[in-house]
Amino acid sequence: MTAYALRRLALVVPTLLGIMALNFFIIQTAPGGPVDQFLARLSGEDSGVMERIGGESGDGIATAVDDASGAVHTVTRGVSAELIRKVELLYGFDRPVHERFVKMLGDYACFDFGDSFFKGRSVTGLLWDSLPVSVSLGVWSTLIIYLVSIPLGIRKAVRHGSRFDAVTGIAVVVGNAVPVFLFAIALVVLFAGGSYFKWFPLRGLVSPGFEDMTTWGRIADYASHLALPITAMVIGGFATLTMLTKNSFLDEIGRLYVVAARARGLTERRVLYGHIFRNAMLIVISGFPAAFVHMFFTGSLLIEVIFSLNGLGLLGFEAAMQRDYPVMFATLYMFTLIGLVTKLACDLTYMFIDPRIDFERRGGAHA
Repeated sequence: MTAYALRRLALVVPTLLGIMALNFFIIQTAPGGPVDQFLARLSGEDSGVMERIGGESGDGIATAVDDASGAVHTVTRGVSAELIRKVELLYGFDRPVHERFVKMLGDYACFDFGDSFFKGRSVTGLLWDSLPVSVSLGVWSTLIIYLVSIPLGIRKAVRHGSRFDAVTGIAVVVGNAVPVFLFAIALVVLFAGGSYFKWFPLRGLVSPGFEDMTTWGRIADYASHLALPITAMVIGGFATLTMLTKNSFLDEIGRLYVVAARARGLTERRVLYGHIFRNAMLIVISGFPAAFVHMFFTGSLLIEVIFSLNGLGLLGFEAAMQRDYPVMFATLYMFTLIGLVTKLACDLTYMFIDPRIDFERRGGAHA
């Protein structure tokens, strides 16, 4: 297992490099890049940006400018060619795309993500400020979903066709059909001062004066801020895993080795958890990396907007809309790295649950 884990870790670097290269060159070809965004601000109402480059806008009308790097920038109001060159120099677009990519890789190797183009802060600082929100939402929601869905799915499989299965099936259908953001809005209306009760705070991860609270006060304040967002994500996310668990166990319950185990006089509990569990759980574990990354980033975007939480999902979305390349590539780097490491952890969990699985021997056989 150790040799397999080391080989997989060694593959993380080229995989990460390939994903970053593919996304970098695709994004570079998309219209409306950072220079265009900046020029649009110059052509609009934001005159304060002129101080950053020390230039002045012209009075004529320019349609497009072909710069030394090969980019073409469309301008709605008059902007001089010299001013455009200054903007390109400001953002590093005065060099060819391959040189910018090599420089980015060198900076990332030193954990230097640069500065945001439009937020006036370092990308590392932005990521560090947003990370607690994403970690809180992703870890707690994923943990609770698995703690609820797996026992519920097993019980539904064991009592398939019963009244319990039918009643919980209604909850599963509702949770699967209704979008997460509708659950979130309903919780805000009911419990966050929307129309009825004001039992939970609506904004932020913690309250002002959090540092001055006692230990138990901090825990209570943190839990009160997360209660509604986590509840909305759990309600919207438990249905799929519950049905996956149920169907996986139902498929295993009818197999011959289960019949043979029962014929030997084993109790139902011993058959369920000693024989069925490790086989049925493999398919459940296989979906963990995708579920975790989804909850950690993209799945919490609307939740972050509704509850005014500044997490990585919202940060990455705003960066994509603004073409803030340093933030975009840094969040992509984080998404990809966490996904690859989580996938490795998933494979190692396979081997822990079922020792018969040996990826190392299988890889050697294929070689």
